[in-house]
Amino acid sequence: MIDARNTIVVTGIGVISPYGIGLSVLRDGMLRGQCCLNPAEELYPGFHGTVAAVGALPSLTEVDRYSRTDRLAMAAARDAVADFTGSGSILRESGIVMASTVAGLTEIDPEISQGPAAWYQNGGLTRAASYPVSRVAASVGEQLGILGPACAVSVACASGAMAIALAANMLLDDAAPMVLAGGSDALCPFTLSGFNSLQALDPEPCRPFDQNRNGLNIGEGAAVLVLETLDHATRRDATILVVLRGWAMTNDASHPTAPQKDGIGLALCIQRALEMAACGVDEVGYVNAHGTGTPLNDIAETHAYESAFQGRSRPIPVSSTKSYFGHCLGAAGALEAAITISAMQNSALYPTLRLTNPIESDQVDWLRGELRRQPLPMAMSVSAGFGGSNTALLFGRPRA
Repeated sequence: MIDARNTIVVTGIGVISPYGIGLSVLRDGMLRGQCCLNPAEELYPGFHGTVAAVGALPSLTEVDRYSRTDRLAMAAARDAVADFTGSGSILRESGIVMASTVAGLTEIDPEISQGPAAWYQNGGLTRAASYPVSRVAASVGEQLGILGPACAVSVACASGAMAIALAANMLLDDAAPMVLAGGSDALCPFTLSGFNSLQALDPEPCRPFDQNRNGLNIGEGAAVLVLETLDHATRRDATILVVLRGWAMTNDASHPTAPQKDGIGLALCIQRALEMAACGVDEVGYVNAHGTGTPLNDIAETHAYESAFQGRSRPIPVSSTKSYFGHCLGAAGALEAAITISAMQNSALYPTLRLTNPIESDQVDWLRGELRRQPLPMAMSVSAGFGGSNTALLFGRPRA
């Protein structure tokens, strides 16, 4: 029998991506196999690389108060609650957990190095209020009038997924009636420069899990999930999109940037999520991988799947949706959670684009080429980040 008070469900999803606003817009673009990666020089003259940018953002009042990262988060949050039905007090008392790695760094112009004092005097001081990562969650609260707990998460590229896991824990602790959780990050020259200095960027559109992979591409976007207990969602007659069956968080405790070569930390994370859900390895129909396209990450991740899904009767289907619109950093885990839910709703397993010569593995079914259609009662989204942070989210279809 289902324990409705301790079952976490998703009742709303808001997305802003390089495809536009809304999960349906993202879904349609991915079903078409549309790639949003374009030359970075169009945005940053002189920088040779590939990025994926969001188009025009919704208009806001007092726009100078908010960074581009804030505005992406606010747009996704509004989209997430667009169909909300219930008393206003429920939304006001809800919690917020938002992730970011860039936050207000987007508002620092390179010109600041030539004269910091003058830059701040000419409007930079107002924009400086958006620098802290906490401003992303606060901005969502301001946009929607939410008065409950607002928390920030910044654990590199696992941040968006970890925000969702932490929000689920908050609900089990009865900290709020609902929690809006996700991540937001905007393109930023400082971010691009940092990854470029690490020699982690592929100047061409990335090729995750390909033996000839050459690095990642940076994208931008935001995603927000509305989480609540099954008991609460039922009482307010909400539409249940999916059940968060299991989740887990681990840390490699190994290296500031490089993943563990054998992927043990990530494998442990996946196994713990499966154990929480009392789910067997054969029950998972698809894994939306972290899949950055870097040489170290992709091989470590392959080993993690081989270990975590050992004993399956057939190879585990895996793909990287970063091949469509790049790595959105703190937003990546939340966007990929939304994509995983979309895959379940549409019985669609999205292939990795440009995957022609995959890493050899007898235990992984690399999705490539044509879109695959099959029912997905259960699917997982996996995220990993610098410093060894790992998060696994296991979603299941709602039961009658």
